[in-house]
Amino acid sequence: MPSIFIPIQIVLILFLLFAFSRVYLRFREGTVHFGTFLFWSAVWILALVGVLYPNFTTWLANKIGIGRGADAVIYLSLAIIFYLVYRTNVFVENIRQEITELTRKIALDQETRNKKKK
Repeated sequence: MPSIFIPIQIVLILFLLFAFSRVYLRFREGTVHFGTFLFWSAVWILALVGVLYPNFTTWLANKIGIGRGADAVIYLSLAIIFYLVYRTNVFVENIRQEITELTRKIALDQETRNKKKK
């Protein structure tokens, strides 16, 4: 670990600790499942390792055939973002379908009640 941090490292460390605390609190509240907690904990911990040891990302990038650590981080980040956008779209589509089904069911139930009243 470096003995002197540059300002951006301090800012990033504080942000990553804050982000991890949000995940941890949501997990304790029960609003986040264990798998989600593990995923986001791993993301924030790996990011913290990258901030504390910037040469690690360069070493890792070189091992997988990428020249710079920053490039490897960007490629990985984009892949994760695309995956999360996909998952969000699937989730929204499922909710849309459920809302449509519930709306139809409510409309049919109301129609049945109106016919019984007549």
